[in-house]
Amino acid sequence: MTASADFIPLRLCVLTVSDTRSADDDTSGDYLADALAEAGHRLAGRALLPDDKYRLRAQVSHWIADEAVDGILVTGGTGFTGRDSTPEALRPLLDKEMDGFGELFRAISFDEIGTSTLQSRAFAGLANGTFLFALPGSTSACRTGWEKIIRAQLDARTRPCNLARLGPRLRE
Repeated sequence: MTASADFIPLRLCVLTVSDTRSADDDTSGDYLADALAEAGHRLAGRALLPDDKYRLRAQVSHWIADEAVDGILVTGGTGFTGRDSTPEALRPLLDKEMDGFGELFRAISFDEIGTSTLQSRAFAGLANGTFLFALPGSTSACRTGWEKIIRAQLDARTRPCNLARLGPRLRE
């Protein structure tokens, strides 16, 4: 195996957005933290915040300003209720949106939950050289996003291309 095919551990943060969960029952955040560690990445930070777009922006802004953070996984706040504000809170922070992520997530989810997937406003993008992935709050949606999309793209060994290898060029 050549050096270019080596795994590159990334430093990732996990943010759970919920008005009802606590650290004791944050199964989605727990899943993402465990899954990224199992894949060989490092948990660089974790937070649980209510659906408040200004608090979400403040936390994510702090992480994207930290050059030691490579990516952020957000779970929750992507639905249609009055309190769901993750897209409105975080999209303004993005320098580039990764349109294909939301499209692919909903296509994969269709096989799992049918037309209910149209209620998902999952999205991803790049902010100050930091990847941001916003997933629905259910643990099963986080599992779908991680196992079927994110894990492979954050693995430098994924061919023909992956997001992990872009790291050094993201702040050009």
